[in-house]
Amino acid sequence: MQIVTTIEELRSIVKWWRGEGHSVGLVPTMGFLHEGHKSLIVKAVSENDRVVVSDFVNPTQFGANEDLSTYPRDIERDGALCEEAGADVIFHPAPEEMYFEDNCTFVDMNRLTKGLCGKTRPTHFCGVCTVVSKLFNIVTPDRAYFGQKDAQQLAVIRRMVRDMNFNIEIVGCPIVREEDGLAMSSRNTYLSEKERKAALILHKSLTLGEELIQSGEKDAAKVRDAILKNMRTEPLARVDYVEIVDAENLEPVKRIEKPILAATAVYIGKTRLIDNFSCDPRN
Repeated sequence: MQIVTTIEELRSIVKWWRGEGHSVGLVPTMGFLHEGHKSLIVKAVSENDRVVVSDFVNPTQFGANEDLSTYPRDIERDGALCEEAGADVIFHPAPEEMYFEDNCTFVDMNRLTKGLCGKTRPTHFCGVCTVVSKLFNIVTPDRAYFGQKDAQQLAVIRRMVRDMNFNIEIVGCPIVREEDGLAMSSRNTYLSEKERKAALILHKSLTLGEELIQSGEKDAAKVRDAILKNMRTEPLARVDYVEIVDAENLEPVKRIEKPILAATAVYIGKTRLIDNFSCDPRN
């Protein structure tokens, strides 16, 4: 496995792969990889001849006063995980390799980015769309792999690929959780022992909402209120949002009659965590 730091070198490698007739998978990450990322890489390895994992803390998706400078980084640890999972190349560029000093071009969208995390992070998805577009142009993958934990991001990337006519299959992969139910996240490392225990309220509250839907509840407001009420039983939790939205267009729904996404963002201390579940009441 190689660690590549320049666009030129990565393009040369991909060109050689293509000349050999190989298919290419891409797993975009911000590094500090965990078992959730590993599951994406393993999936990509199973479906492609060659796999690139990008390991890049993208500055354009962080807002003012967010954790860009403190975001965890460990390329040696990431390299060991990628090699174990079967990846062929890690693309680990510096910010100046990805963005010209006078860069003034960005990829953005409306509608899907206005709600959920977009409400409190209004520049976030512009940064996500921009860096993912750049990675798509650099790697030209056949398939790209994203985790369902970042459900809004997955929906945004799917729509961007459709709207911009990228010839890439977007593969969504299930949330990977700790044994106690906490969704795996690089930001979990910020949590103290007490906060780590408090963070379980996300999954517990969402599970309560999912059980309500499975029992036949169709009123989205009732499901949302039940999730929110349970969240507020945890003193360390400060809720950013709880929303029940259409799974495709991310618009709020009143009745749960087709596929929905129930998503939440919650601050546990200073750490912002997200979690969700998807549900199709027709099944």
